[in-house]
Amino acid sequence: MYTHLQRDATRPPVTLSTLARMKADGEKIASLTCYDASFAVLLDAADVDVVLVGDSLGMVIQGHSTTVPVTMDQMVYHCACVARGVHRPFLIGDLPFMSYPSREVALEHSVRLMQEGGVQMVKLESGGKQTDIVEFLAGHDIAVCAHVGLKPQSVHKTGGFRVQGRERETAARLLEEARQLESAGADIVLLECIPASLGKTISAELHVPVIGIGAGPDTDGQILVTYDMLDITTGRKPRFVRNFMEGAGDNLEALKRYVRAVKQREYPAPEHCF
Repeated sequence: MYTHLQRDATRPPVTLSTLARMKADGEKIASLTCYDASFAVLLDAADVDVVLVGDSLGMVIQGHSTTVPVTMDQMVYHCACVARGVHRPFLIGDLPFMSYPSREVALEHSVRLMQEGGVQMVKLESGGKQTDIVEFLAGHDIAVCAHVGLKPQSVHKTGGFRVQGRERETAARLLEEARQLESAGADIVLLECIPASLGKTISAELHVPVIGIGAGPDTDGQILVTYDMLDITTGRKPRFVRNFMEGAGDNLEALKRYVRAVKQREYPAPEHCF
């Protein structure tokens, strides 16, 4: 059975071609994280465009203080759970800490996320030194999302969760990293915790879709941790988070409100930006 032909024609699956067209047309891309099948069904029903199974599960699901303890087996497990619940959204899975120390190991683990986890794209926290790995994966027809700016897997090295790119030299370096990653074959670039002006510049410079989290309103799309925007996460939340449960009757309505706010450019507002 050709299952890809059996889906609802009124809700065709989002593909990389879809996302490229959305960027070209100026249509904002609404993205959220997800870690299980139940939430996956809700995100699908809310018409979220991109779903990321992030290693942020280490903090919001497992209770760790960073994403570092998350293992490859755990990522495969959670990706497979989410894959069973989504049909329309484009599905991305994180390569966790130290799962891509070399090109060959990165390829092996990317194949696991795709074959066992059911994702369509892998994401790695990129930098200048990961450009070669992005190029290697792209050369094996693996779709790659590069991650620039704040890199949670590197918090012990960088000194914590801090906004990146405030200084002119650092901003120039991040812009050049994004350009190099696109040239290496990255199909999407995710920007985290950078000044809004830098998010705008990088998005305008790149031809591939740019999705931001705490990167200002001018990126091609937005992503949030679902547990944050549904006000499930307790305690202090990042500045860029907005509580979409406020005024919503249930979780599905809150998710739809988020998608609508992104599409209509109501989120992020100035108070969510750096």
